[in-house]
Amino acid sequence: MRRGEVWQVNLDPTMGAEIKKSRPCVIVNQDALASLLLKIIVPLTTWNERFENAPWHVRVKTTRQNGLKTESSADTFQVRSISAKRLVKKIGVLEPTVLADINHALSISLAID
Repeated sequence: MRRGEVWQVNLDPTMGAEIKKSRPCVIVNQDALASLLLKIIVPLTTWNERFENAPWHVRVKTTRQNGLKTESSADTFQVRSISAKRLVKKIGVLEPTVLADINHALSISLAID
């Protein structure tokens, strides 16, 4: 389980406005932390044009490499640490340019310069 990989993740149970259900997520923690039993993930949701003006959303187009079935959005405002037991199946790997865009969006969501 390495940085940039896309996994099907079971996010339930959730509370309140947390993103729900089993969905693709991208691992964003450092590979140096890969031996830990927790993973830091950014959930993916179906792309919506209204996300165009939300800098914490990153458009992720479908490619053979990433394994996504629909155009998606990495919602960096929903970043979280989860148990590795929630990861169901590896789907693919994000392209380096998309991962760089997610890094930038995370810096906006987390107010990191």
